[in-house]
Amino acid sequence: MGFCTDDEYWDFLRACPRFERMLMYSGTILIKYWFSVSEKEQEKRFRSRIKHPTKRWKLSPMDMESRKLYVDFSMAKDEMFAYTDTKICPWYTVDADNKKLSRLNCIHHLLSMIPYQDLTPAPIELPPRSDSKGYVRPPIDEITYVPNVY
Repeated sequence: MGFCTDDEYWDFLRACPRFERMLMYSGTILIKYWFSVSEKEQEKRFRSRIKHPTKRWKLSPMDMESRKLYVDFSMAKDEMFAYTDTKICPWYTVDADNKKLSRLNCIHHLLSMIPYQDLTPAPIELPPRSDSKGYVRPPIDEITYVPNVY
């Protein structure tokens, strides 16, 4: 698509695993996800976006071009995985034909990858209210309230 030169592309593929390794060794948690959508589902989503005016904004000129280059994009993704899917920093592929389930599965997986300690606060008990000590509040009709509109 002309975003970079061939030299820049190959330099990225060679440098990316080294850079990711440096991040991981410095303590950064780096998790990479690839949301994979089948050709059939992609076709369904594109057609739905064309059909519904409220979804049409989701289709950019880049999307139209990427549709023409579907096989080229797939090959580029596979090549990128060949260089950047490493043992120390693998790609996790999410079956994304069902958006809701794919998001839930990804969140579940992400949370399982992050070490954490339970920070749930202890239960809170409300103390009893103090004695009124004879205090009487002013009558309600002497208070200026904002009108209830809703």
